[in-house]
Amino acid sequence: MPPVVPSQTPSARPHSLAEDGYAIAIGCAFIAMGIMLLKEASLVTGGIAGIALLLSYVIAWSPAALFILINIPFFLVAGRTMGPAFGVKTLATNIAIMALGLAMPWAMQIASVSPLFAALFGGSIIGFGILAIARHGAGVGGVGVVALILQKSRGWNAGRTQMLCDMVILLLSLPLLSPDRFGLSILSAAAMNAVLVVNHRPGRYIGY
Repeated sequence: MPPVVPSQTPSARPHSLAEDGYAIAIGCAFIAMGIMLLKEASLVTGGIAGIALLLSYVIAWSPAALFILINIPFFLVAGRTMGPAFGVKTLATNIAIMALGLAMPWAMQIASVSPLFAALFGGSIIGFGILAIARHGAGVGGVGVVALILQKSRGWNAGRTQMLCDMVILLLSLPLLSPDRFGLSILSAAAMNAVLVVNHRPGRYIGY
């Protein structure tokens, strides 16, 4: 007897507001913790987190505060191109990342961290944070928004654009980092992007 083949794929059920809020809160906490780990290890990574970390070594500001300041122009762009709901969620997400990042040193002190662990774990949890936020209708802004706009307007591959931007960010950090920290920063960016490449496949996620 031949196997029974389902007549159709079950329809996706949209996330509730509570589910969106819960997932975005976890994503913000992951990003804030990942940035903290990378900062403690004097590393950089890709994306807007990498830019915030890079600038924090130059002007001695908190990378959590820099994260939202750098993103201000992208909130406007995100709202115009991706819709007002996406723009508002992205703004709220960035405020939460800043608040958690500023509060985290009072909640947790890192006396010592292996740079290799910080690169792999910090980069990975930032990737999972971005993934959770993206799957619930928001974004972290920055390079990702630009990549999506260029893909929509000019047909450029968003993944390749993101990778190119990450390479530029890492190259800009070269004068500020020792060779071993630079190599580990590349590893952290690879860990972050690997999470997104493997897991961010909307067609395979029925609740997307």
